Amino acid sequence: MGIIIKPLVTEKMTKITEKMPNRFGFIVRPDADKLAIKKEIEALYNVTVVAVNTMRYAGKNKSRYTKAGLIKGRTNAYKKAIVTLKEGETIDFYSNI
Repeated sequence: MGIIIKPLVTEKMTKITEKMPNRFGFIVRPDADKLAIKKEIEALYNVTVVAVNTMRYAGKNKSRYTKAGLIKGRTNAYKKAIVTLKEGETIDFYSNI
């Protein structure tokens, strides 16, 4: 099983990529470190990674009212990595659709 779970394609990440065209976001496994993330990105996308920034997000408690009553749950905790590539390089997530 790989370290990278999925690329982040959200409005917020798209704004970051538009402002700085060599930054991309990924959801990664919580036990992954920066060096492992760098190696995996370079191997998967054939690019040169300059920097990796990671953030850990805790799961949040959620509840909603339904006909059956109050339903409580929790969202998953995850780790996000923002990868900065060498100037001029880019990753195209939509090429193999």
